Amino acid sequence: MRTPTFRRLAAGIATAAAAGLLLSACAGTSAPGASSSAAATPVDGGALTFALGNDPITLNPTATGSGNDTLYVERQLFDSLTEQDPKTGKIVPWLATKWEANADATQFTFTLRKGVTFSDGTPLTAAVVKANFDDIVANATKALNAITALPNYAGTTVVDDSTFTVSFSKPNGAFPQAASSVALGLLSPKSLEIPYDDRATGAGLSGTGPFVLKSYTKNTSVVLTKRDGYAWAPEDYTNRGAAHLDTVTFTIVPEAGVRTGSLSSKQVDAIGGVLPQDIAGLQAQNTPLVVRANPGIAFGLSTYIKEGSALADVSVRKALLTALDRNLIQQSALTPEFRVATSVLAANTPGAVDLSTQLGFDTKASEKLLDAAGWKKGSDGIREKDGTKLDLKLGYIANFNPNQSIIELIQQQLKAIGITVEVWTGTVPQYLAEASAGHFDLAYGNLSRADGDVLRTQFSSALPSNAAKGYTDPELQQDLTDQLATADQTKRAEIAQKANARIVDLAYYIPVVELTTVLGTAQNVHGIVLGADSRLGSLVDAYKTK
Repeated sequence: MRTPTFRRLAAGIATAAAAGLLLSACAGTSAPGASSSAAATPVDGGALTFALGNDPITLNPTATGSGNDTLYVERQLFDSLTEQDPKTGKIVPWLATKWEANADATQFTFTLRKGVTFSDGTPLTAAVVKANFDDIVANATKALNAITALPNYAGTTVVDDSTFTVSFSKPNGAFPQAASSVALGLLSPKSLEIPYDDRATGAGLSGTGPFVLKSYTKNTSVVLTKRDGYAWAPEDYTNRGAAHLDTVTFTIVPEAGVRTGSLSSKQVDAIGGVLPQDIAGLQAQNTPLVVRANPGIAFGLSTYIKEGSALADVSVRKALLTALDRNLIQQSALTPEFRVATSVLAANTPGAVDLSTQLGFDTKASEKLLDAAGWKKGSDGIREKDGTKLDLKLGYIANFNPNQSIIELIQQQLKAIGITVEVWTGTVPQYLAEASAGHFDLAYGNLSRADGDVLRTQFSSALPSNAAKGYTDPELQQDLTDQLATADQTKRAEIAQKANARIVDLAYYIPVVELTTVLGTAQNVHGIVLGADSRLGSLVDAYKTK
């Protein structure tokens, strides 16, 4: 069993950090949390072009966009109360200089950094923070990125301009870490006056970040300009002041091969979503890579437990656990930088536990379970019961290029034990609509977060986003509640391990592989970092040399 390493905050609140919160090791990659190279003296000025695979869809940090690419852009515009150091996992000050929790972790009192302003000139005050949190709750059905970070929110009390207390009706030991997320990035009062649906374009939105929005052309580009006077980057960055770069342009290039070619031909300065099969070629060209294993929920299959469906039977779900040859999937679709999943949680996440013995490839065990459940193979090799074929609908988002190959392998391996799989894919909004309506039997995906509370996000029946999944097991729900209810991070991780094991016991989730984030940069680009969640960090340190 993997036991995470823990450190305590100077503010007196503990935070978990797995010892594995480090980069994958491969030639030409960077050090933990840092870009692949660094010149002796940073250079001010210049324009950076960063190619993304997906349009962000929204520039409102509390709303759901296209996934990581959305967060890459939003992180440059909106700061958070806290920061999670990617090297240690420790929660460190950002817009808040200190904080403390009461004994049962239902109240957190923060002190704001002085002198912080939004790009529209409005000062950051405790009242503005309260307005932001209240706005999230008021738009809970739309603010899906943020509402899960505020479970049982009871309100925010303004003590003075710099001090406020966030209260919850039930303990929320994960809140200091959640406060570091882009989803809780703060908007100015004028931004909050804009109708929620109108915030997606970013027009009129003002944050406290090191860059401001110049333009957003859907499916083409997002152009940011340097904000003069910025002076409050968190302590895990070298540059605490204004960004070195004058402009950052995120250009949308859906084809991964085109992104790689554009980097090699110096048409762009950096790219996201490097394909596993392109890593070796880029290394051969001495292209610096920023590589970091993603914490959180590994890529896998969420099972939807609907009355009358085949997956309502735990035996059928358990058959899926041993039906997949994860090693073959990893070797066929990925590279050594991507691990085979041994748990619901990625190995570098607090609360991860090695459950590989339950995930071993054993088709005989799978077939035995299906036979005992009454699903018999027909003349065409497909199982049926009471005249119904064992046919499952699987939904996924094609925002990570290898997903298609992985899904095809899953189809083949499940067909080998007599299960047919109908595949659906679409845009993020389409996927979320289908998933929330319960139109899938299986949903393939992952969720990055450097905290075991990510399990609650995916498996708590109390969250509306999970309503269609049918995860009602009382023991699991209690575990998810209990891990949130303590500020003791060692105890939280232990409970998360228990919940992790329970999820696999019930086969609510079928882990497959772990995600690793790989960025490519030009040789004259420095200071691009990945955060603790393995998403693009602030570009305040980034610069270009001649």
